[in-house]
Amino acid sequence: MTLDQPLYADLHGDIGVSFEFFPPKNEKMEATLWESIQTLAPLAPRFVSVTYGAGGSTRERTHATVARIERETPLAAAAHLTCVEATKEEINAVAEEYWAAGVRHIVALRGDMPVMGEPYRPHPGGYANAAELVAGLKRLHPFDISVAAYPELHPESGTSQADLDNLKRKIDAGASRAITQFFFSPDCFFRFRDAAAAAGIDAEIVPGILPVTSVAQTRKFAGLCGASIPGWMDRLFDGLDSLPAARQLVAATIGAELCRQLYAGGVRNFHFYTLNRAELAYAICHLLGVRPKPEGRDTIKEQAA
Repeated sequence: MTLDQPLYADLHGDIGVSFEFFPPKNEKMEATLWESIQTLAPLAPRFVSVTYGAGGSTRERTHATVARIERETPLAAAAHLTCVEATKEEINAVAEEYWAAGVRHIVALRGDMPVMGEPYRPHPGGYANAAELVAGLKRLHPFDISVAAYPELHPESGTSQADLDNLKRKIDAGASRAITQFFFSPDCFFRFRDAAAAAGIDAEIVPGILPVTSVAQTRKFAGLCGASIPGWMDRLFDGLDSLPAARQLVAATIGAELCRQLYAGGVRNFHFYTLNRAELAYAICHLLGVRPKPEGRDTIKEQAA
């Protein structure tokens, strides 16, 4: 497929998707989350992941959400797990609980300190970094493990080479794939993918897609992870604060066009940061040719494998 073909005219539905959620804080948020899960489940995602708050602050809520997804839905659940402020024994115990609950996929991350902006400090009795965490999880059970990657520099990295070296350590420790931080330039992803291949990283690299409804909110997220926000995004959303339906249409168009360009460059799997809302991710998937699959736990899990 080339970029000069009609917009979305001939996408073949050969795309795999996954979705990220965060654990709800109250009953209203929980209702929104489960409504979103029910909306997206028919698309037969490869997996759905649930985040883990800074310093392990959502440990119980993350576990409860992951366990319920695994128990009550047709979806393969992936649990985020971090190194922050916990001993190896404590982290291993959480991983064992996931294994006992039927969860076979972990998103292994170094994590952030509980106080925003505080420099990362390894726990004296814990895993020092994500590579150590991956190796430790693999010693426990044959987990399928995803790790993070940064097409743009991680805020704490000095060079792009340092980022690549860190990613290679995580893959060499046993990770199956890397999921990127969000970005808005396809060329940024392609440069990173090529550099990773040149560094000997042969694991799958899945682009992380953040559908944007609020530029201000996205700038806040970007400030925490080192992502760049293009100036044209402000111009596209300008004047839409009081027009939520129009804002949704613009957001879906931006997200789908980014994915279309990535598809043209050979990408076939996408990971969506949903912020617990289904509409934008579903619309983008539809534009990319992803359609609901037959109902049923076994059918969906087999197709998502």
